Amino acid sequence: METAIRNYEDVDSWKTVMFLYTSALKEVGTKLEILNDEFQHVHSYNPIEHIKTRIKTPESIVKKLKRNGHETSIENMVKYVNDIAGVRLICSFTSDIYKLAEMIGNQTDLKVLSIKDYIKNPKESGYKSYHMLVSVPIFLSDSVVDTKVEIQIRTIAMDFWASLEHKIYYKFEGNAPDYISRDLKECADMVATLDDKMLQLNEAILACVANQETQEKVAYNKLKEQEELLKRTESV
Repeated sequence: METAIRNYEDVDSWKTVMFLYTSALKEVGTKLEILNDEFQHVHSYNPIEHIKTRIKTPESIVKKLKRNGHETSIENMVKYVNDIAGVRLICSFTSDIYKLAEMIGNQTDLKVLSIKDYIKNPKESGYKSYHMLVSVPIFLSDSVVDTKVEIQIRTIAMDFWASLEHKIYYKFEGNAPDYISRDLKECADMVATLDDKMLQLNEAILACVANQETQEKVAYNKLKEQEELLKRTESV
């Protein structure tokens, strides 16, 4: 990548731009950890299983620019490659995805540039995930630079499928045989069914716990009433 960049910009510019993306990842990562901690504090539940971050490699940036018909330059990289800085949030249930998306969207110092809901509208391959492109202000000593970060939110099952699908297609360089694509799509359908079943199971468990707590509260109140009645009887 640096060889390509020398044809258009100096290396210091490349290093500066990558410094901005790295800083943006830190900013967004800290925000997400705070949101997760707050959710745990308020609801006694962590919606985020774990967080993954990455900076796109120089080779991947060049390939994406060429694939989309753009010349290799820092200006085009910043303008056309939106996923140079990426954060992936892995959740337990699909309901967590939309809760997190709403919480992220409510952050006043993050600007949501675009949303792609591949859960409600999966890709033809079967890929499912919720993508948010945001910009975060990076405060330097003499300026503020809005820098783009792509946030992907998906369940454990979705991430499992997407990781394996990526490895399989990487071996074929995007030209996998039809039967491979068909089998992967069937696996994606199985993953979706599993996600739905686990969400239903979790909701059933929560309803059962809530019902049990209600019954225990009713029983406790009855016991207190009996104690008060007994006290009044004894005083007479």
